[in-house]
Amino acid sequence: MYNLSLLIFVPLLTAIAVLFCKSGSLVKGVSLFGSMAQMTLAIYFLFAYTGERAAGNKAQMLFESRSSWYPVLGIEYHVGIDGISLAMILLTALVVVAGVLVSWNINKLTKEFFFLLHLLSVGAYGFFISLDLFTMFFFLELAVIPKFLLIGIWGSGRKEYSAMKLALMLMAGSALVLIGLLCLYFNTNVNGAHTFDLLQISQLHIPIEAQRFIFPLMFVGFGIFTALFPFHTWAPDGHSSAPTAASMFLAGISMKLGGYGCLRVATYLMPQAAQEYSGIIIVLSTIAIIYGAFATLMQKDLKYINAYSSVSHCGFVLFGIGMLTKTAITGAVMQMVSHGLMTALFFGTIGMIYERAHTRQVAELGGLLKTIPFIITVFVLAGLCSLGLPGLSGFAAEMTVFMGAWQRQEAAYHVATILACASIVVTAVYILRAVGSSVMGPIKNHAFLSFSDAAWNERLASVILLAGILVIGIAPFWLNSLISPDTQIIMDNITKAVAGK
Repeated sequence: MYNLSLLIFVPLLTAIAVLFCKSGSLVKGVSLFGSMAQMTLAIYFLFAYTGERAAGNKAQMLFESRSSWYPVLGIEYHVGIDGISLAMILLTALVVVAGVLVSWNINKLTKEFFFLLHLLSVGAYGFFISLDLFTMFFFLELAVIPKFLLIGIWGSGRKEYSAMKLALMLMAGSALVLIGLLCLYFNTNVNGAHTFDLLQISQLHIPIEAQRFIFPLMFVGFGIFTALFPFHTWAPDGHSSAPTAASMFLAGISMKLGGYGCLRVATYLMPQAAQEYSGIIIVLSTIAIIYGAFATLMQKDLKYINAYSSVSHCGFVLFGIGMLTKTAITGAVMQMVSHGLMTALFFGTIGMIYERAHTRQVAELGGLLKTIPFIITVFVLAGLCSLGLPGLSGFAAEMTVFMGAWQRQEAAYHVATILACASIVVTAVYILRAVGSSVMGPIKNHAFLSFSDAAWNERLASVILLAGILVIGIAPFWLNSLISPDTQIIMDNITKAVAGK
């Protein structure tokens, strides 16, 4: 009745359909229809999922289906969702729709651009619903090459360098993940055979010696995707050179693949190693939070400001995971959703400004609130969400992470929490300075007076993302209720491992 494979087939069919379109306008129309269909599916699964839970369905994963893919190696096409993966699916659907809308003026190789954009969404949806680790890795890889092409062909600035750097760094992360998956596979035994099945592996006891070797491979491999310090350097260059929709997808969704993998695969399947490496994770994520904030202070380009701030904000995701408390892990998932929406909106509005002003330099902008009030209002709201203004999603997510982090009793973890909290002050400085200098004050260039405000597609994209930010910020309990039972399952696995059961 509930076929999760539709989340893969709909964007895949949309990608194929655009290749047969005869005109650019038809390509955009088909792309928008396909992305709206994806969003409808995501909302449908949200209501179906909550309905099943309300009816008393206690299964760990809902809407499961499986079929043999490569039986000799025990590889299956096995899919299913819980609250965590459903939250990621909803995020993906919203960002994809917004990405298609803000790309309405793409006229260079239009067909190829939207084909690659939908291919990225295939990889993201497939990754989030996969319960077979090999299948999950397959979809992770599927999302790498389109990024390289989108930046290399439609990007700006040092686009070839940025595309190559991004591809090589993410391929390195993928290589570490693959080595870890194979090591994990050969340390499983289910009825005399090895398995890639995530749910089966979660019930096994992986030897602690194996966990100590596999966990860092997995966590660092996935961590590279989410800008884990010191492997974050691909993110600022990649984001700044990518076209607007690709920047939205990179920061809004692709970086969440890494956070999801760190939680769902590394931490959940190897809980004893997660406990042992917790201190290292906290140190690295705290450095990322503080370094990202101060590095953002030095930036003069709006895209680089958002890119470096993403390094800092994604640090909160790994920070929450590393704390290994239920509240902190719940906050980490909320932060993934919040940051995905916020940074996609930020990159979207920066793209709208650049399309009109042909510059992203803060010093060259000014007074834009008078000429393009809608775009600038949304831009300011995205910035306020980034600095954690109450009532917006950033505040709810980061506060949940901090509260969960403080539950750790060790003094060193309290120190790390205080340092992470202090970064909010730095965030407020660079956000308010960038917003104030670029949109307030007198108009610095008389050409700005001729600017037209947001078109229908830009308004719709902004409203969709802003609605998500407000819904989470004003009423975060629904997202917390969605993901909290599944973070409890992860915590139960950690507790059992620590107790030696």
